[in-house]
Amino acid sequence: MSFVWLIIMIVSIITLLFINPSAVLESLIQGANDAVTLALNLIALYGIWLGVFEILERTGAQNALARLLRPIVRKLFSGESEETEKYISMNISANLLGLGNASTPMGINAIQSMKPNEKKPKKATTNMIMLTVISATSLQVFPSTVISLRASSGSANPADFLLPCIVATIVSTAFGIIGVKVISTIEKIWTVRQEKIKLIEARTSK
Repeated sequence: MSFVWLIIMIVSIITLLFINPSAVLESLIQGANDAVTLALNLIALYGIWLGVFEILERTGAQNALARLLRPIVRKLFSGESEETEKYISMNISANLLGLGNASTPMGINAIQSMKPNEKKPKKATTNMIMLTVISATSLQVFPSTVISLRASSGSANPADFLLPCIVATIVSTAFGIIGVKVISTIEKIWTVRQEKIKLIEARTSK
């Protein structure tokens, strides 16, 4: 990924050198300033919510949160341990609040604690793929990061997109879950079919 960003930066600089050479240094400085400003605007937001999640973890409130989401988590991620279910619950909760970056460490912990693929240890399991898809589609009921960015940019009504955002993320998450389930079912059918073929070939070869 670093290589990709390096290529993009080099191509952009070379393009500017031909189009407007005087703007190269100005663009680099402006980009750096914008990055620092964005980071400072997000520090307070993430500081608050990460602190809330830390309090939940230390007080054991995450257990209550895990119990609340347990029916959904167990339906989507069957066969996983309670520890994994807690990580998944925290990941989903962070996404619901629009904290994509904050949910990433919890998602990594969840995947690391998941049961590996018995036949192919290096291959991702359906549960791992499901969590990745749910995290990527990012179901949100309160997109706090986007609202914070809009507010810091001077938006008159930073939360006016809330309803379309909720609908869009619900639809994308639903399609993602359905897609994983369908592909997983097809893979299981294909695996069973291949095993039957091998069994028949083994019998006929005798």
